[in-house]
Amino acid sequence: MSATTYQMNSSQIRAFLDAPRHAIAAVLRSDGAPQLSPIWFLYENERLYFSILLSSAKYRQLCRDPRIALCIDAGHPDARAVSISGTAELITDESPERTDLEWRILRRYHETDEDAHRYESAVAEEGPGALVVVSPERIIGWDYN
Repeated sequence: MSATTYQMNSSQIRAFLDAPRHAIAAVLRSDGAPQLSPIWFLYENERLYFSILLSSAKYRQLCRDPRIALCIDAGHPDARAVSISGTAELITDESPERTDLEWRILRRYHETDEDAHRYESAVAEEGPGALVVVSPERIIGWDYN
């Protein structure tokens, strides 16, 4: 009798990450303890992108230690999830590429351009931000459906 495999292949993982799901990002505090935060993201070209504020603890922690792990699940009752670990690069310069990626992240989580612009304006009032580019070193997907 053969063992059942629940691991997703790379095509299934890409399709899973294409949906606007929430991810939980884990970064390391200076004492080594993990800090967990929900984020919105975009996954394409084998990279995961999300935005953070320069005033955030996540930003300071990633400047000190770029290691990061993320878990994205489908939510009950869907028993699929993807775990990603890798390193983060912080992009703070204003560039058309960064602006485009940040807009695409926002837009995928809002029904309309107007809603996305309203959210973008509210976040901009909190201060400058950075685009986080995660280069995965390990990606594991599982499907227990």
